[in-house]
Amino acid sequence: MAVMDSPADSRDAASRREAIIAQIRAETGIDEPMIARLVDAFYDKVRADPLLGPVFDARISDWGPHLEQMRLFWSSVALMSGVYHGRPMPKHLPLPVDGEHFDRWLELFEQTAHEVCPPAAADHFIERARRIAESLELGIAGANGVLLGKGERYRMSPPG
Repeated sequence: MAVMDSPADSRDAASRREAIIAQIRAETGIDEPMIARLVDAFYDKVRADPLLGPVFDARISDWGPHLEQMRLFWSSVALMSGVYHGRPMPKHLPLPVDGEHFDRWLELFEQTAHEVCPPAAADHFIERARRIAESLELGIAGANGVLLGKGERYRMSPPG
């Protein structure tokens, strides 16, 4: 027999989520306008980057919807808002990227976070970005038949 959440349970969960969001906002100053500034500035750098730009250009022709999804994603990651409902791993598995790409992604993200956000917010975003990059790199390596050990990095095989 399935257990159904009661309306009271749903209200309790919503209250807990709101309390968590309020605490993160109070500790970091993160809000949706800051997330939008970070996402927009970061992807401006990504699009101009000689390593990352071509990977994105080959897959994204209309940046508006992608940027909106990334704002929702970072709201869910940074504030635990729950507004993003996508599945990032399957979208990243077929990409021709390896540890070098993730290093550059993190370098640009950290640089942008420090430029756009106050220190507590930048630290909050960067900590999560590092975990995301590590998770995606592990997933992509595994999808390509490579099992990474602790501290190992994924490197694509050279063509040919």
